[in-house]
Amino acid sequence: MTAGRFPTTRMRRNRHDAWTRRLVAEHRLSVDDLIWPVFVIDGTDTVTEVASMPGVYRVTLDRLAAHVSPVAALGVPALALFPATPTDLKDAEGTESGNPENLICRAARLLKREFPQMGLVGDVALDPYTDHGHDGVIRHDYVANDETLAVLTRQAVNQAEAGIDVIAPSDMMDGRVAAIRGALDAAGHIHVRIMSYAAKYASAFYGPFREAVGSGSALRGDKKTYQMDPANTDEALREVALDLAEGADMVMVKPGMPYLDIIRRVHERFGVPTFAYQVSGEYAMIMAAARNGWIDQDRAMLESLLAFKRAGASGVLTYFAPAAARLLRAT
Repeated sequence: MTAGRFPTTRMRRNRHDAWTRRLVAEHRLSVDDLIWPVFVIDGTDTVTEVASMPGVYRVTLDRLAAHVSPVAALGVPALALFPATPTDLKDAEGTESGNPENLICRAARLLKREFPQMGLVGDVALDPYTDHGHDGVIRHDYVANDETLAVLTRQAVNQAEAGIDVIAPSDMMDGRVAAIRGALDAAGHIHVRIMSYAAKYASAFYGPFREAVGSGSALRGDKKTYQMDPANTDEALREVALDLAEGADMVMVKPGMPYLDIIRRVHERFGVPTFAYQVSGEYAMIMAAARNGWIDQDRAMLESLLAFKRAGASGVLTYFAPAAARLLRAT
């Protein structure tokens, strides 16, 4: 394409009026692009704010429907459930993950009764359930890949039987998508989708999340032997290719904004539904700056979400989902 010359060509003409800007916009953000992460805790009649994530709450099951109802009414299509497992139910093997009466399973059954048209995404990994804070079982001071797969498959089937629509393995074990797909199909859950955390990096942006689910203080060491090195991009494409070959229906890149280049490369290479997780640290930074009066919270929020769409994401897991949905529905 040959570019014109000034003054015949004036790029600002199409920016002159709001209606023109809307008409020529290349990308749009809508409520349909949002998945809302929700934290559930044990107990009764409790809603507690996560200190490092203003506006994000951990709720007991008896308050869950009231917590979700306004967001469901805004048309947010799905939410992702994360448990803050009581300490006395954690062990080295993540046994509670396979309990049909664990927090996630009880929450899923409740939400399916109250909001049958809302999609439920279930995180599959062991860090909320282990007393060492890792995503798998440990053998000889190392997270054991193949032994972890057996626990993850039980966890995935357990969630599917409770009503989870989308299994989202975030553990980064090799071969876990194939193992989970096989277990789901064998149990008759052929319509349960897999949204694989295919490119999940060993990032510094997860701190507030670990506070929310109570795994941070217990974590021994780091997760660099299974989560990806932030220096790598080609490796992400290999991870995505493997997960798709093993049966993933959708893939995810995590974190989000520091990895927009990965989202773009995955979108262009594979052309499959690709999601981004705008993680807790990203949310916390925007909120902290906004509360100090350094940036406009609403504008920064929507701009950050639009960036994911521009990079090629099909949708975004974001703690901003309720606030973003209210603004988007009002425009």
